[in-house]
Amino acid sequence: MDYKAFFEDVLAWIGQVNQMAMQHGMAKPEFWQWVADSCGELSKKYQDNRLVIKQMVMLVEWLEEAYEKQKGARP
Repeated sequence: MDYKAFFEDVLAWIGQVNQMAMQHGMAKPEFWQWVADSCGELSKKYQDNRLVIKQMVMLVEWLEEAYEKQKGARP
């Protein structure tokens, strides 16, 4: 596996996450559907490599934590 290419893809994906969050908002189902679909696409691109799957799961958990924190900050 080309680790450099994978982590460059992860960096690009994080940028896309930020764009999608601004476009749809993290509370919208469209945002989370995009997250799920794009994680699946990236995993398939790297033949469901175990590292890729673990990395994407960690990133989704990070997004969930950010969303919960954001939700908790609202009045």
